[in-house]
Amino acid sequence: MEAVGARSLVRRRGRPRRRWSIPALPTLRPAMLAGGARTALPFPLDAAGARFYYFARNAVWAAVKLLGLPGKEVLVPAYHHGVEIEALVDAGAVPRFYPLGVGLSLDPHVVVARMTRATAAVYVIHYLGFPQPLDEIVEACRARGIPLIEDCALAGLSTDGERPLGSRGDVGIFCLYKTFPVPNGGVLVVNGTRPRGVPPPVPPPWTSTASHVGSSLLENLRLRGGPPGHWLADALRLAGRAVWSGAGATRVPTGTQHFERAHVQMGAAKVVHRILAAQDFARIVEVRRRNFFLLMGRLRDVAPPLVQELAPGVCPLFFPLVVARKSEVRRGLAARGIEAIDFWRTGHPAVRPGEFSDVDRLRETVIELPSHQDLSPAAMEFVAQSVREVLGA
Repeated sequence: MEAVGARSLVRRRGRPRRRWSIPALPTLRPAMLAGGARTALPFPLDAAGARFYYFARNAVWAAVKLLGLPGKEVLVPAYHHGVEIEALVDAGAVPRFYPLGVGLSLDPHVVVARMTRATAAVYVIHYLGFPQPLDEIVEACRARGIPLIEDCALAGLSTDGERPLGSRGDVGIFCLYKTFPVPNGGVLVVNGTRPRGVPPPVPPPWTSTASHVGSSLLENLRLRGGPPGHWLADALRLAGRAVWSGAGATRVPTGTQHFERAHVQMGAAKVVHRILAAQDFARIVEVRRRNFFLLMGRLRDVAPPLVQELAPGVCPLFFPLVVARKSEVRRGLAARGIEAIDFWRTGHPAVRPGEFSDVDRLRETVIELPSHQDLSPAAMEFVAQSVREVLGA
């Protein structure tokens, strides 16, 4: 799969000559709808008994039921999206929070020290594809006979050495549409011999899947088509919205902040598997790592790096940029056609502001820069230069 992006970086009066569309997530090309079988599917897509849901949050809810955690305490990180905590609580678990260590890495000694007789499970998040140090936590969980939940929603295709993230815990949870150009998809993987006692997912509304597929195809057109592609994509989007609204079609949005019980049994669409079969997984990892290195090299002197290195096996989801006034920075990047994400500004209300000062600082300062497999080195240079302009560097 060829990466594409900004074809010309010539600037006029401090602004890009042409307006480019750099989306936060990878986009769908029409050829991918034909499927294929270029390479063997990687973990967790090849895992025996993997359950494919519409959302990763559905997998969180199912994991609580599967592991017998309703009414029991689960240690969870204070730095979280919020929707996964809502899913835990809705399923009946009782969250108790632990802090982060340095950067995006937990301190395993702190996590183990927080385990009590009431602790029934430990929940770990691998942020942006970077593996957490699990050895001590795995050992402590086994000694106490309690399960470990690995949240890999941000860590598709990442490994810790040769071992895929999500394969060491009792369950692994993944979000497919963050890493791949699929319309929906979350995965629950059960490792070991625990019983699989949750009902199978049900198909999602076809109209919702079709809507997301169409949106991704249009984003691809905007990315690759230059100004004519922008115009055509915008026209098609307006026409599609009119038709969809007039027909009263159902659309279940992804990437939302809150858990909805009504969607908990909704599964992934069949087309998700077809699109996954068309992916070049080794290429995805290669391009994401290359793009991350390029941004790190170009931005290290203007923004403190949140992570100091990209270890072998890491497939970075985004490039985390640490800035003051991140809303202002995001607006400046949006004006240049770059979709940067406000990373986890708010969490679950059970964590009070000021309770975890390091987490509060991360919520106030981190935005995610796109660095996915659709983007070429020229696109990364465009993103880096745009960041420098917005920061006045």
